[in-house]
Amino acid sequence: MMCTTCGCNGAVSHQHGHHPHASHDHEDQARILQVEQNILSKNDQYAATNRQMLSDHKVAAFNLVSSPGSGKTTLLVKTIQRLKDAARIAVIEGDQQTELDAQRIRETGVSAQQINTGKGCHLDAHQVGHALEHWSLDELDIIYIENVGNLVCPAAFDLGEAARVVVLSVTEGEDKPLKYPDMFYASDLMLINKIDLLPYLDFDVEKSIEYARRINPDIQVLQVSAKTGQGMDAWIQWCRQTKVSPARATVIPGEFVCNTAS
Repeated sequence: MMCTTCGCNGAVSHQHGHHPHASHDHEDQARILQVEQNILSKNDQYAATNRQMLSDHKVAAFNLVSSPGSGKTTLLVKTIQRLKDAARIAVIEGDQQTELDAQRIRETGVSAQQINTGKGCHLDAHQVGHALEHWSLDELDIIYIENVGNLVCPAAFDLGEAARVVVLSVTEGEDKPLKYPDMFYASDLMLINKIDLLPYLDFDVEKSIEYARRINPDIQVLQVSAKTGQGMDAWIQWCRQTKVSPARATVIPGEFVCNTAS
């Protein structure tokens, strides 16, 4: 099944095994490439509009991306519980079906908008723009966007966020940055999550950081456990110190270059 939004796996080959039709593949691929370029160009326009609007209202938006099951929703719940007295927060939840994660967020007392993508495998900037219409942005400081669990397609789609955060669970294996380089190249921060499980796994933390920085030398790294709270203070501080601007945000230099949990 082809991704209904980005056509990420291309099209079915149109091969007949005889020369007169050999050019069909090249024509099909050229059309697919043009469609994908048009989709991404349009998405970038929507993303720029979102980013400008968020910047005008001084709202920092964070795009959280990961594989399914990395612990993004639990991380968000614990983040909100620690931060909601100091910052005004809202959440956009992306899933193919159900409002289960949005319901978990709402139980914290924070407003959440659910986007169900159906057969789509990622959020796009147009969807996020519509979700933003549900809030008065002057009444918010931070918006967390929990993207659909997928390390492939979301890498290509800017949502207008201030920063992109890739969550890597220690249960997944340290080689994920090498297997899915586009996502780690496009991210500002790698959160190594579920570090409370490290004593029971063979996950090599230093190797995972080495692999991520082989792909993206500028990626920042924090280690956290949403369950035990280890490293959460540093993550909260990172969020609060992210600067909002019409361009992709930068984090105050020198603050978060460490790769050890606190």
